[in-house]
Amino acid sequence: MNPVCKILGIQFPIIQGGMGNVSNAQLTAAISNAGGLGTIGVGTMLPEEVEAMIVETVSKTSKPFAVNVPLTVASNVKEIFQLIMKHCVPAVALSAGNPAPYIPKLKEHGIKVICVAASVYHAKKAEDAGADLIVAEGYEAAGLNSPFETTTMTLIPQVADAIKVPLIAAGGIGDGRGIAAAMMLGADGVQLGTRFIAVKEAPFHHRYKEALIHADDRGTVVVGRSVGRIRRLMKAPYAEKLLSRESKGITLEEFNALTTEDQHIAGAVKGDFDRGFINSGQIAGLIRDLPSASELIQKMMDDACTAVSQRNSALSQWQKR
Repeated sequence: MNPVCKILGIQFPIIQGGMGNVSNAQLTAAISNAGGLGTIGVGTMLPEEVEAMIVETVSKTSKPFAVNVPLTVASNVKEIFQLIMKHCVPAVALSAGNPAPYIPKLKEHGIKVICVAASVYHAKKAEDAGADLIVAEGYEAAGLNSPFETTTMTLIPQVADAIKVPLIAAGGIGDGRGIAAAMMLGADGVQLGTRFIAVKEAPFHHRYKEALIHADDRGTVVVGRSVGRIRRLMKAPYAEKLLSRESKGITLEEFNALTTEDQHIAGAVKGDFDRGFINSGQIAGLIRDLPSASELIQKMMDDACTAVSQRNSALSQWQKR
């Protein structure tokens, strides 16, 4: 049995990435019901908001789901962990900070711990701290990103060689071919964010989904390099405004004020691309339809199996030459 599926109690080794303050129970439950691991992203939400979302998710699915806690971003981290333990959330994904102080307590309560890393060093540190699974995220991913700028293609095999716990690939994966490629590089599963925006159950603004469907291979931009706060966004008016401000000189404080969760919600939920941004990974250029979460996951798995079978056949023919 696939180790990611075995540890998390899911059908397919597909995990939803945390979506911060635009997370919602509807999409989380749909992904879990489809056989993957739906995820609630805490972002900067208040504990009572997080608890309400956990309760709503439980009401919509009996399947395992996770809560993503960005440690240096979330407010009242300890209180949020108390809520996670109170509601017996099956899994927690820890990102954006040192997970070591929190892992033992979570595991005492039988919670599976997933740690997100963007380098071999941090993946090994998370494993040593007791993580059950590691997500290695490449630079192609949406939203806040690593300053290392290491691509998924190069990161996954290096992390796979360095750790023993199951590895989940993230960044630049949006279809079955991407899943197959991640597996060939040494991953045991994948984490998707951008692709799950464009599904029927995702309660995001239709303009956000349309932007993804009509994007091409140059559809994203990276902002924040000048202040060390790298973020990958869909190319849209607000993103262009940020780039313009950066070109004229901007402080970290000014940049942070222009990229709060308020602007994120304005773009993703309200569809106001002049006053808000929308996150997008580079896989946006692959998105061409709007299936249900179940249809998407099943097709990706079918296509991954087909891709592996075809490549195995091609390699066998090559070996006979």
